Amino acid sequence: MVREMSGKRIDTTTSRTAEWTCMCRAASSFETDPHYRSDDVLAAILVPGFIRLLLRPRLGRAVFRRVIAAKGIYEYVIARTKYIDAAFQKALGDRFDQIVLFGAGFDTRGLRFRAQLGSARVFELDVPFTQKAKIDRYRQQNLVVPGNLRFIAIDFDKESPAEKLKQFGFHDRERSLFILEGVLMYLQPVSVEATFRALHALAVEGSRVVFDYIRASVLRGENSVYGESGVTRAVSEVNEKWHFALEPDKIGSFLSTYGFALNDHKDAGELERLYFEDANGRIVGRINGTHCLVTARRQERIDAQGSMTSGFS
Repeated sequence: MVREMSGKRIDTTTSRTAEWTCMCRAASSFETDPHYRSDDVLAAILVPGFIRLLLRPRLGRAVFRRVIAAKGIYEYVIARTKYIDAAFQKALGDRFDQIVLFGAGFDTRGLRFRAQLGSARVFELDVPFTQKAKIDRYRQQNLVVPGNLRFIAIDFDKESPAEKLKQFGFHDRERSLFILEGVLMYLQPVSVEATFRALHALAVEGSRVVFDYIRASVLRGENSVYGESGVTRAVSEVNEKWHFALEPDKIGSFLSTYGFALNDHKDAGELERLYFEDANGRIVGRINGTHCLVTARRQERIDAQGSMTSGFS
């Protein structure tokens, strides 16, 4: 299933990329420019105090963006956070019963949107070390976790996410939103296949999946998009290398293999226009070009004899 992440480094310490993403969200919560500001105010609570002091002033955020972060990746995390926030809220507005986050890291949506959850259940799957660090930080900050937010510690190498989910109350006959944020690129191809087969089995018609991926050209080292060399070097330095990528023009066929249909597909340029274009049509923030975002829906298919099928060959 979801496995072979970072050469097992994350079994002994928290994911560096999860920590870094949390810092980006924390920094964004202090921004005054609406293009750069996101609503993850809880991220600022989860980062260490000295990091919070660094990120609060404008100068500190500028240092973080220009010196610590690869070009355009801060902007990408902001855009991705807003995009998936919208997908999360839409699922709740559409009265989805369940939301599942694979490799949740320091995601805070289960708390941030608790007033909108109603009876919907949120399941967070993650490796034990990172998940425990997050829960400990919640407790240290006296953040109360709602009863319908369920943490599932899992060894992705040895345990089935589907079985673990059902042990914690997941119902495979209810519409669900599945979120894989910053996950697929760290997996081996065989693990991506196993993950999407699991999604195929868990998702009823009308369920959705939201994920991001990196362009196949990035793994080939073509250095053809903005910020590519800096971000690939950064993930390599923390021993969390990328292993899986997709060709943007083949997303539809990739999804159809697992019974999903493409709803939305955004590359860096489209995300810039959506989140960083001002009233005069000027782009005020450039996004790292290595990633794309996808929303897809689970569909029933009609076979050659005209009968409905939900499987794949």
